[in-house]
Amino acid sequence: MTESLVRSGNGQPPALDSPESAEILDRIATDARIRRDQGGRPEVALQLVRRHRLGAVRLPVELGGAGYSKRQLFELVIRLAEADPDVPHILRVHWGFVEDRLRLRHREAGRPWLAQIADGLLFGGASSELSSHTVGSRAYDTTVTPTADGYVLRGRKFYSTGSQYSDYLRIVAADPKGDTVNVLIPADRAGVIHADDWDGIGQRETGSGTTILDDVRVNADELITWERWEDDARPRSAQPQLILHAIAAGILRSVTTDAAEQLRTRRRTYAFAAADHPAADPQLLEVVGRLSAAAFVAESTVLAAADAQDLAATHAVGHGAADPGLEHEASLLAAKTKVGIEGLALTAAADLYAVGGASATRASAHLDRHWRNLRTLFSHNPTPYKARAIGDLEVNGTPLPRIGFF
Repeated sequence: MTESLVRSGNGQPPALDSPESAEILDRIATDARIRRDQGGRPEVALQLVRRHRLGAVRLPVELGGAGYSKRQLFELVIRLAEADPDVPHILRVHWGFVEDRLRLRHREAGRPWLAQIADGLLFGGASSELSSHTVGSRAYDTTVTPTADGYVLRGRKFYSTGSQYSDYLRIVAADPKGDTVNVLIPADRAGVIHADDWDGIGQRETGSGTTILDDVRVNADELITWERWEDDARPRSAQPQLILHAIAAGILRSVTTDAAEQLRTRRRTYAFAAADHPAADPQLLEVVGRLSAAAFVAESTVLAAADAQDLAATHAVGHGAADPGLEHEASLLAAKTKVGIEGLALTAAADLYAVGGASATRASAHLDRHWRNLRTLFSHNPTPYKARAIGDLEVNGTPLPRIGFF
């Protein structure tokens, strides 16, 4: 890989529609194609993300960022997902950390985090555990215990997406009283073990396995602000939810591209086909047209929901606190997006095979990756619960639950 790519002259992350962004995305897509055949992790992509500071795009220009709006952030997520859907998933926790730091920047004056983000460092983290606790109950087996000179962190986290690629980790744990606390520690601190044991059917190189915390030292200044979910001043969790759906929209772009390529290059047809050449077959052209329309619908829906997040984020960052009404609307549109596009996307990933015939099922074609990745993404926060909550709001005026999955 040549090193022709040059950082933008002002030292900021690249503008969304710049040649620099286009070349970054092309390099990530090329590396993803190579790894589909040869295996390996998205190290090239993460080097590009750090070097060109894609994790800092939401920071204002005066803080070393690119000043992206939320809509622009989600456009970037869609484009990254089209190139390699593992990459924006790896960055999902990081971008959430950025939003919190922007909102709390006056309260956290003196902390180095915004400058570190601007320098290209990545902040991952883990909260979920394979335990008997009810999902969403905010009860954790991972503990933070005071010592004579700080704290010690013990536990195991699963679904640690992005952690093994990050510079710092935000870990959610329980203190001796059972209250929730957050700690921020270097990802390579002694006692932090990244087990590469993610065996999901999709999103295979996101590093979503186990993080083992074996008597990890935590300094007093590494405890960070934690606001309870019930606090109206705390934003809801709409952004990480919608990022999953933006990744799905990017995958649907790839589904359309792969379907068109399959049909364009297909040489054989059937004796009973409607045309002598597959690329002229109206039935197969209809399939590709439907796939293209599905990609458009998914992307448009995601960006409409992103506009609502723009309003909520602008208020939260400007006032240091969330507006409950704006946050609820952003959460509602993120939930509607998930419910609305899931079936559409999974059907499209299956219909892709209609244009390629039996040859499309060869493992070397790698077309199964689309359905597997989509199924894995949509398995986050099951759709029936989202749909039920939306229905309860429509019928009974019941607000969406005030927990992290909404």
